[in-house]
Amino acid sequence: MTVVSVSMPEALVERIDAFAEEHGYTGRSEVVREASRNLLGEFEDKRLEERELMAVVTVVFDYETTNVEERMMKLRHEYESLVASNFHSHVGEHRCMELFVLEGRLEDISTFVGKIRATKDTLSVDYSVMPVDEFSGFEMGE
Repeated sequence: MTVVSVSMPEALVERIDAFAEEHGYTGRSEVVREASRNLLGEFEDKRLEERELMAVVTVVFDYETTNVEERMMKLRHEYESLVASNFHSHVGEHRCMELFVLEGRLEDISTFVGKIRATKDTLSVDYSVMPVDEFSGFEMGE
């Protein structure tokens, strides 16, 4: 197996080590391998390819110490055709939440989420994806 060196904050290493111990992993390498496989496989669902999708992406960040808000605005404009709606809210004393509603293809949604995840200083990135056509024929009250 190839050895890869990765830099990460000490607090994250401690969390990985604790997770490995609590869940019976042989060590942090096994946790990181599984997390990597899961991340890479997230957008490889063949059932979602070539379908119109909707997605909700939630980003939390500290607004006092970062320029994440500026990056979110740039992404919003860069992906104007993908972003159907965008909501910004203050959460607690120093945090902001950015919520994006997306409509598009899996590849575009995957790229958008990847760019958000790659944004330095985000505290949390969460998302869900659902095919739009699952609602075809659905009427209110049915």
